[in-house]
Amino acid sequence: MASHRIRVGIDVGGTFTDAVAIDSATLRLVAQVKVPTSHHHADGVAHGIVEALDRILKDVGCEPASASDSIAFLAHGTTQATNALLEGDVAPVGLIGIGTGPGALPTKRLAGLAHLELTPGKRLPLSYAHVADPDDAAAVRTAVERVTAAGAEVLVASEPFSVDLPDGEDTVIETARPFGLPMTAAHEITSLYGLRKRTRTAVVNAAILPKMLATADLVDAGITAAGVRAALMVMRCDGGVMSLEEMRRRPLLTVLSGPAAGVAGALMQERVSEGVFLETGGTSTDISVIRRGKVAVRHATILGKPSYLSALDVRTVGVGGGSMVRTGGGKVGAVGPRSAHIAGLPYACFADPEDLRDARLATISPLDGDPDDYAVLDAAGGRFALTMTCAANALGRVPNGDFAAADPEVARTALAPLAAALGTDVAGAATRILDAGVKQVRDVVDAMVRDYRLDRDTAVLVGGGGGAASVTPHLAADTGMTGRIAAHNEVISPIGVALALVREQIERIIPGATQEQILGVRGEAEAAVVAQGADPAAVEVEVTVDPQTNTVRAIATGATELRAQDRAHHADDAERLSAAAASLKADPSAVEVLAGTPAHTVYGTERRRRFRRSRHPVRVLDADGVVRLHAADARVATTTVGAAPELLARLIRESTTYGDGGVRAPALRLLLGSRIADLSGVLDAEPLLALARSELGSRAADEPVVAIVEARS
Repeated sequence: MASHRIRVGIDVGGTFTDAVAIDSATLRLVAQVKVPTSHHHADGVAHGIVEALDRILKDVGCEPASASDSIAFLAHGTTQATNALLEGDVAPVGLIGIGTGPGALPTKRLAGLAHLELTPGKRLPLSYAHVADPDDAAAVRTAVERVTAAGAEVLVASEPFSVDLPDGEDTVIETARPFGLPMTAAHEITSLYGLRKRTRTAVVNAAILPKMLATADLVDAGITAAGVRAALMVMRCDGGVMSLEEMRRRPLLTVLSGPAAGVAGALMQERVSEGVFLETGGTSTDISVIRRGKVAVRHATILGKPSYLSALDVRTVGVGGGSMVRTGGGKVGAVGPRSAHIAGLPYACFADPEDLRDARLATISPLDGDPDDYAVLDAAGGRFALTMTCAANALGRVPNGDFAAADPEVARTALAPLAAALGTDVAGAATRILDAGVKQVRDVVDAMVRDYRLDRDTAVLVGGGGGAASVTPHLAADTGMTGRIAAHNEVISPIGVALALVREQIERIIPGATQEQILGVRGEAEAAVVAQGADPAAVEVEVTVDPQTNTVRAIATGATELRAQDRAHHADDAERLSAAAASLKADPSAVEVLAGTPAHTVYGTERRRRFRRSRHPVRVLDADGVVRLHAADARVATTTVGAAPELLARLIRESTTYGDGGVRAPALRLLLGSRIADLSGVLDAEPLLALARSELGSRAADEPVVAIVEARS
């Protein structure tokens, strides 16, 4: 059994359910299992989750009697909500609109949400009833009876401006409670204005609510029967986890959470602070961004319409390890989107050498309606697909022991007939295949690098998923960017689930928000993650105030336990200096240590410019030598908690800029203990100082603080 308690992560995929056990102190992988996803079992995917948990506990030698003491953290990710929407497998929704007079008109128009298309030819099953006065209990009951008679299995109450005045929605929900249906009020799903978008988000959430509640209950019962007492957490679509109770309230947060698990693994295990994560399966590659140590999120599009769901910004390309080669006219025309898995063909590179005897190149149409230019081998052992993985193995791009590793000699034998048809050698044919496939991926990566203004010289490409070796190494060579395959790439998603932090995002539209209101939103986010099991001492909150939309946003993250990670390797001074110099693109002799805490070291250099003020770029590295913070031109000051308010007030005043865009306070980050408190999302000086004081409030007066102040251009 593991010497420490373990963190268990379970990821439910379309074909397999993967589970891992991570040592909670060292964060090392100690066990992994794979079971078929139980789509067709009476208990649905819940059966596979419980089976995977049972097997992983046996593998680490954990008996049911000791399971409660051995598991520090348990979480699962699932594509169930996403699949329900993609397949149109949702519950009929009863929408109760509230309003009277002129305000009733936009509410009554919500009945048009019944036109939302789930799948081609299948629309969202929704019935609408209207209530003028939410306090009229008889009218509310009549409205509920009307929608339930139409088949509604779940209820939503929606009223204009309910984010400010939720009483009407709450009253309707309470009056309808005796009907015994799952219910939700629109303001509980999001607190942003926009009646139609808010209601649409709430309705989609409600449509998947019954199925997700049933699964939650089954999983909860299964882990309890296994003797596990650790609170079960569920993967969110923004890279964090939430409690099972929160999932019961807002199952929509699990939609699009599949790719989020992988990028969470890259963020936590691979310690990526700036880069692009590519999760490559057999058919496609999901591409996402990590910027300044945080996953990139945006409001997601669901059922073809914008929503208020904050989800990972993931862009999918139809190229994976099993993508088949398309050829004609003596050239490789394209790769994919059809994969060997979908075509029902084995990869040629995994064949026995004898099976490839007398191989002859042919082209086929894998499925009805597909083009007939997909290349295959007809050989003694049957028909085989030529894939991206075959090409990567032929070029020696797949590391030994990798999930996708094949005998390079077999891969070269498999590509020989194609090479002859192309008039080149095997290496040339393999290169053309990877060039064609990776080009599609590179187009998206280039766009995301531009969109998020990543520095190509410091950003890294990290490959995850079983097909990582077929895309990431060649992409790195093609772009000149640094690239690597994540450790245990084939289970990076369950690793991400096991390592993810509890997360909550609170958004409020507050015109002219005062510092008290901003601190109130911050406190609400912090309280939400603590309520879901995060250790109060481990919570970090990032606050952003957008003056254009008057949106105050607080994102709180926290661990369920304080983890002292006794990692096997910490970078020494020379290694950290070398990493900082490489990131700063400077000679190590020109880089100096500006400040430090027990957890972080601040490095900087001077960049002289003719006829212009010199710039002072800064990098913050952690004990492992990973760059955790980039600043293009910053001032660094060391002080104590007691003296910080006065110093920060002066630094902010001196670094505030004035221009056509108004008065803008600088971007401020504080190094406190093991944390980097990022306060850069606030543009006004007074709220910024108030947030800084709140970060310092519970700490000893003599504790050191490092301030990094970056004036805005």
